[in-house]
Amino acid sequence: MYIEILLENFCDYSLTIKGYSKKTIERYKYAVKCFCKFADVTKIDEVTDENVRAVFYYGRTERKWSVNTFIVYHKTLLVFFRWCMKQGYMDNNRILDIEIPKKEKRLPPKLTKQDSLRLLELVYNYPYEYKFLRYRNHAIFATFIFAGLRKQELLNLTFTDVDVENLSIFIRQGKGGKDRIIPMSYTLAQSLNRYKDERKRLGKTNPEFFSSLRGNIGFTTNGLKKLVEQVRGSSKIIFSVHKLRHTFATLMLEGGCDIYSLSKMMGHSDINTTSIYLYASAEHLHGQMSKHPLNENYAFRK
Repeated sequence: MYIEILLENFCDYSLTIKGYSKKTIERYKYAVKCFCKFADVTKIDEVTDENVRAVFYYGRTERKWSVNTFIVYHKTLLVFFRWCMKQGYMDNNRILDIEIPKKEKRLPPKLTKQDSLRLLELVYNYPYEYKFLRYRNHAIFATFIFAGLRKQELLNLTFTDVDVENLSIFIRQGKGGKDRIIPMSYTLAQSLNRYKDERKRLGKTNPEFFSSLRGNIGFTTNGLKKLVEQVRGSSKIIFSVHKLRHTFATLMLEGGCDIYSLSKMMGHSDINTTSIYLYASAEHLHGQMSKHPLNENYAFRK
């Protein structure tokens, strides 16, 4: 049986039965097709322990795969081969003997408090041709920094998901297919209200909360990419949308937010995922160190 046909059937099953996102399906297709290319195989019975191991060795030594890239390929082939076994096309899962390298524990990149404020000021004061762009772009960056949304979560926001009156943002089917509600600060509410008024003035009625300038349509992935590049070039601040999400998490901890509440706002399934931000927040750690019970009782002798 040809792997290309099996891959299509597997992706259809993962999309319709398992309910995986289109982004996950795209990753499955890319990883399996790359494997077939590197291993030079077209049929499932051509997959062997040797060529599977050779592909991962080639990826680490020649392609310089990071540990994360290695894990993506490993997880994809693991579930694909497992499905092939259940369908009777493989007698065993060829990837089970591949050892996964230890994942690097790196602190998430973030902006400082000063750079975050400077970024928001620059976005607002940029010499736009239209007032709509000033208010919309500031609202977008304020949402990233004050609410910690993922890129696709922001683009998927509908007008009814953003409740400025009750200070809440409803994230519909975020990562992992989970809904969640993020409380909104008054600072963010002011920015969103200003954008909403301008959007109404221009007669925008598209269901997406963030609108494109041209036409009655939602803001696009490509539009957001160009906006980030524009702001990055003007500000000389090196950042990505995901870095702004890390910034939100770190600033929340520095402001005194507890780890459990932050985990819920971030949409993490495991609180251990959120705990990495504890180590990225020097101010938070300094504040915790001041709680040592001997600090006030021990006096150094001169």
